[in-house]
Amino acid sequence: MDDLVESSTPQGHPPSRQVPSREDCWTEEATSTLVDAWGRRYLELNRGNLRQKDWQEVADVVNARHGHTKKTRRTDVQCKNRIDTLKKKYKTEKAKISESNGTLTSSWPFFSRLEFLIGSNFNKHQSKLTSSAMPSASSQSTQPLSLPSPPMAVPLPYRKPLPSAMVMPVILPQKRPTPSPAVDESYFRKNYSVMAAAAAAAEDETEEDDGYLEGEEAEGSEDRAAEEEEVGEEGMRRLAKAIERFGEIFEKVEGMKQRQMVELEKQRMQFAKDLEVQRMQLFMDTQVQLEKIKQAKRSRSSDGMTAYLLILLMIFLSTFGL
Repeated sequence: MDDLVESSTPQGHPPSRQVPSREDCWTEEATSTLVDAWGRRYLELNRGNLRQKDWQEVADVVNARHGHTKKTRRTDVQCKNRIDTLKKKYKTEKAKISESNGTLTSSWPFFSRLEFLIGSNFNKHQSKLTSSAMPSASSQSTQPLSLPSPPMAVPLPYRKPLPSAMVMPVILPQKRPTPSPAVDESYFRKNYSVMAAAAAAAEDETEEDDGYLEGEEAEGSEDRAAEEEEVGEEGMRRLAKAIERFGEIFEKVEGMKQRQMVELEKQRMQFAKDLEVQRMQLFMDTQVQLEKIKQAKRSRSSDGMTAYLLILLMIFLSTFGL
């Protein structure tokens, strides 16, 4: 059994990756405000997950107190990443205290608040890991075996009774009726401590990678948002210039139309004037011609009368033989 314990004992915690420093450094005051705002919302949701609008409300509270400049303003994604980082730090501190069997205490200023908010969830998670890591004793005992409760390094507000899965009645097959030796309680205590530390370390590394990736995605989304904003501003400037240019062209076209209309009106008036002059000239010429015709008729009628009188006189003279 000692060989089994030694083989299951990890050699050491895997080295955590060095997360590159980012510009969105959080001050202790801003972090405290974030924990208070997130904690209130977390308790209002009965310790449930926050949605995007909930994270936005938390970010608004932080920005109202600390977001006086552009660099200190936080988005909902940054607040969520910060809370994930604090959870990772809490679980690391919790694992250290558990490994020390209560001899160590955490000097981290946010440990007590996170212990109140997520301590029960963390303990439930460790209990599930422990129950899954317990070796089965179905081949070692013929009597129902009650496993001892795992040692708790830090006192909790309340202690939940062990689930029914922890008490395992074991019945051996009839072919092997010989009883097995009693299970050593120290084995379970040591195995629990080892498995809890290994699970906490593995979960810390996973969450650290997730936090790093989420941080990179947040920075990438902020960069894309800044680029899109710059592109939008450039597009608005181009649109404004195009509208201004269109206004200038429209003004020129309207000016040309007005000048053409004035010129056409002048030409129409000149044409009407010329037409009236020609009409008067034609009328006067017509009157002159009519007067000449009348005069010609009168002269012709007077000449005819004279000839008629002369003819009558000649007839008269010839008649009387004068």
